Amino acid sequence: MPYSEDQMLMLSGIQHFVFCPRQWALIHIEQQWNDNRFTAEGEILHANVDDPSYRQKNGKRITLRSVSIASASLGLYGISDAVELIPSDSPENTILHPRYPGYWKPMPIEYKRGKIKPDMRDEVQLAAQVLCLEEQYGIFIDEGALFYWETRSREYVRITEELRQFTKDCADKMHEIMASGITPAIQKKPHCRNCSLVNKCLPSLARCSSVRSYLKTNLYEEAP
Repeated sequence: MPYSEDQMLMLSGIQHFVFCPRQWALIHIEQQWNDNRFTAEGEILHANVDDPSYRQKNGKRITLRSVSIASASLGLYGISDAVELIPSDSPENTILHPRYPGYWKPMPIEYKRGKIKPDMRDEVQLAAQVLCLEEQYGIFIDEGALFYWETRSREYVRITEELRQFTKDCADKMHEIMASGITPAIQKKPHCRNCSLVNKCLPSLARCSSVRSYLKTNLYEEAP
């Protein structure tokens, strides 16, 4: 069943959810945010990339910037950093553009500050963009791309059925948590040290078995 307009969630949040559901909830339910070096560098990168008035032509391909996308079935909306239009001789799985005659196959491109991640957060965000474009235009897109600024490399991602289903499952879980209004419990992991919300999440609390033990350890001094 499609999600209503007031149930729509930000598409960019799905990467936070894959990285850490608690981080996602702190941002999107509790409205908490802190910047660190990584988030600041990411904002600078996207400030240079996300210019909707800028269109780039590379050979026969055209790159559109800051393309608004949405999916009622996923309940997600947002902006794709870039959508590359690839010329096609066939109308199958293509779109028309008012400024560029002919048939075009759209391929979303997501720009990332760092390098390839050990988890699926970047691929899931890209897949969500693909699903949005497919729903909007009634087409099928089998590939997207991730551009990593640190390594200056473009990585092509096949949008497999497994990736599609995992992305849909993540979106559904995000809606479940949002509807409950309950922030997931702490799960301390190595990536916590690079999280901008580490001082709001307080992952060190995961080692405490009770409030009593936390207060005893951190606030009270034992009598000699």
